Amino acid sequence: MVTEAQVWDALAEIPDPEIPVISLVDLGVVRAVEVDERRVRVDFTPTFLGCPALEVMRDAMAERISSLGGEPEINVVMDDSWSTDRITPAGREKLRASGFAPPAPREAAAPTLVQLQTNAFRCPYCGSNETRLENIFGPTPCRSLRYCTSCRQPFEQFKTI
Repeated sequence: MVTEAQVWDALAEIPDPEIPVISLVDLGVVRAVEVDERRVRVDFTPTFLGCPALEVMRDAMAERISSLGGEPEINVVMDDSWSTDRITPAGREKLRASGFAPPAPREAAAPTLVQLQTNAFRCPYCGSNETRLENIFGPTPCRSLRYCTSCRQPFEQFKTI
């Protein structure tokens, strides 16, 4: 019989389809795991409602649970939105180490363009705050492109969601 700990460990090995340096667990999209005999229910919240990787994530989780001998029931939770605050500390470090600037902690108010244009974002390569917004639109809706004037490296910044 499969255990809850085995399921969590297995899900922690599934990389995010868009940013494979971080797992679905470290990204914070896996909300709950419930094991009842062979049935394994996983609740997860995608990073945003129109996430193109939704089916890929669901299929990867179901496949991993099946390989453990469980009967997967993958439930997409839409009544509580995901936020960047759900990224684990280990996930933030993995992002930084691979050249992504992790998101800043979320404030009570929504981010504004003025906040995105500040020098409050650290370069993941040299740690400098001397960065500037190059393009608010990155490769996915949750990322923007920044440039470090100290080490002259471009990098992606996770937007605080």
